Amino acid sequence: MGERDFSGALSKIKVPMLILDQKWHRLFALGGKPDVVKELESKESDLLKREAELKKELKDLKKVKETLMASVMSNMEGTSDLVSKKLDEDKRLLEECKQRIESAEDELKDLPSVTEDTNRELMMATMDFCYDKLRTNSQEAEEITNWIKDIRVQLKKNVIRKHNREINNKEIYSYMHDVFGMEVLNLFDLQNEDFYLGIADDKPEDKQNAESKEKASDLSNVNLEDVDLDAIAKETKEVKEDDSEENISEEAAVADKSE
Repeated sequence: MGERDFSGALSKIKVPMLILDQKWHRLFALGGKPDVVKELESKESDLLKREAELKKELKDLKKVKETLMASVMSNMEGTSDLVSKKLDEDKRLLEECKQRIESAEDELKDLPSVTEDTNRELMMATMDFCYDKLRTNSQEAEEITNWIKDIRVQLKKNVIRKHNREINNKEIYSYMHDVFGMEVLNLFDLQNEDFYLGIADDKPEDKQNAESKEKASDLSNVNLEDVDLDAIAKETKEVKEDDSEENISEEAAVADKSE
């Protein structure tokens, strides 16, 4: 839409008084209002207050005017100096009241237009702020999305690495058992307690050494053919397809040896 078309369409729209709308205030709930919005809000608030003051003043002046007119009418026929003096004073006050009413009405006549213009300025400042915030949020959301995608790829890779390490440990220990026998392994296990066989997720925090020894004994009869190396290889392939820049085939090869 061209600038002229946009301005023309916008001029036909009736904009509600923004500072009286609680939902408008909530637009700035997170980041607060920018200075330009605060200034326009304060200006619009002052204009609305002034409009309310003028309406009240006019209402009071018109009551005074009616009272003065009644007093003038009742004293028109008086002949005493006191009545004449009172009549002159009422006429003076009546004329002053009329002038004040005329002045207040003139100001009140122009005030709605000024208030509406200020309200439109406030709308434009609000839209600038909101659309800038929308763009910023969209950019940040896209960056976070890309970060999540990258983390997912890294997570898949690390899951594969974790499985490969656990499988490699089982493979190494099983071959050590076949080559050296359980009696020799038991001796070396006592000297090397800082390793863990099995799934790392299940490793107990407070009984690491005892569980490691128990796992070592159980692995004396491990059959490597029971390990689902095809599944591990499949996972590795999927990770490689997600991110071709990093080659993890050498790590997956550790698992494939036992097939």
